[in-house]
Amino acid sequence: MKLFSYRIPPIPAFLRKGGRRRNFCNLDFPPPWRRIKGGGLLVILMALFILGTSSSDAQKRLPQSQADIHLSFAPMVKKAAPAVVNVFTRKTVTTRSLSPLFGDPFFKRFFGNNFGQGPRSRRKVQNSLGSGVIVKSNGTIMTNHHVILGAEEVTVVLSDRREFDAKIVGSDERTDLAVLKINPGKERLPFLPFRDSDDLEVGDLVLAIGNPFGVGQTVTSGIVSALARTQVGINDLNFFIQTDAAINPGNSGGALITLDGRLVGVNSAIYSKNGGSVGIGFAIPSNMVRTVLAGLSSGGRVKRPWIGAEGQGVNADIAASLGLKRPAGVLINGIYPEGPADRAGIKVGDVIVAVNSNEVNDTEALRFRIATRPIGEILSVGIIRRGKRRQVTFSVEAPPEKPRRNKTELSGYHPLQGATIANLSPALADEIGVSMMGRGVVVLALRRGSPSRRFGFKLGDNVKSINGTEITSVSQLQRILAEKVEKWRIKIGRGGKVLSMSVEQ
Repeated sequence: MKLFSYRIPPIPAFLRKGGRRRNFCNLDFPPPWRRIKGGGLLVILMALFILGTSSSDAQKRLPQSQADIHLSFAPMVKKAAPAVVNVFTRKTVTTRSLSPLFGDPFFKRFFGNNFGQGPRSRRKVQNSLGSGVIVKSNGTIMTNHHVILGAEEVTVVLSDRREFDAKIVGSDERTDLAVLKINPGKERLPFLPFRDSDDLEVGDLVLAIGNPFGVGQTVTSGIVSALARTQVGINDLNFFIQTDAAINPGNSGGALITLDGRLVGVNSAIYSKNGGSVGIGFAIPSNMVRTVLAGLSSGGRVKRPWIGAEGQGVNADIAASLGLKRPAGVLINGIYPEGPADRAGIKVGDVIVAVNSNEVNDTEALRFRIATRPIGEILSVGIIRRGKRRQVTFSVEAPPEKPRRNKTELSGYHPLQGATIANLSPALADEIGVSMMGRGVVVLALRRGSPSRRFGFKLGDNVKSINGTEITSVSQLQRILAEKVEKWRIKIGRGGKVLSMSVEQ
């Protein structure tokens, strides 16, 4: 009785001799294959074929021990996650709405065309959420400026679900960073120590921790995709760490950490067409976070260092004209008299290529390198002058407030009536976000309905001249505006351009 049966498939041509079918058991195989009978040889041939096709897979590294199988980020996440918090804000907003019935011709027929044209105001409470990072055990928290913008109440929820009312210590719109403070009493809260963001390299593993979409604390992993992203346009000081770790709405203000559990960046923004993560997220480097923390914690406002020089990024054409090997660096085209750069011997036409051994590729990179250094530190700046590399050093300084502001609201019969002006200094220029190389008089405010607003003046306008006379101070401008003339010819500086206007009395 047969227990099983099978059919042997046709013999391949290389096993035939003279067109005749050869018997497996009589093939001229060397020992021990000669003793194999029937279908057993077929099974062995198939096994050899399978082994041959998998030889490339065998070159891949397989887990060598039980420990390899259990590799995990869990121990590090358990240590770091308690220092990441949820930030909830509340603010009252006023909305105006019109009923769709107001535009119905039926009602207008009886009540007239003006029926319902007055908007109805309605006040409602708007809630928003984000994330934050505890950076000091006393309850000091870093988050994004846009997370707490306009907030009337801020609540911080720790990872163990405890809630605290938070105080806004300070906020810096130009870097999109803010400092919060909660009162944990005598308890020392877990916090994340800073890591030098200049130590990062593309390809390093990082974790993002935050509260995306309000679902609760979430951890995602990825790598550093790029460094020194300066063309993002998110804030005034563009210099970001790019990562492919999933970052979504609600992650703003959360932590980007390295595998040693230290804070290397604060998640700030994503590139997305639909509001979700597409693997392009941006974090503010920890060196900038540390600088803003120190400034907001001490005086309530960040004092950014300056060098008293400005320039433009070196492109391919400029590099070719200067004989540079590649387009990189900042070509200096303006020096502030008696400023740090002037005293250090930097001249117009020099190309700054490095700050403290860190390469400088464009103007944003130079501003970042300067802005992250503490006041009083000695900087070593690499420049190229006439094709030769040089090193100069100077002390980092805060922008001076010289001359004094002399803030004044203008009155009288002239185009600038209702404008509040002040003497422009490097300190004031940094405060309002205009070029720190400017001098003269700047517009700080415009009264609603005033002639200055109607004539198109804007905040930050630099009044350069009136009727051909260069403006150097507020008092001089007041004297000129007090004169009786038939026509005003005014030149103002705005966004790097000089605009002219003519107004007849």
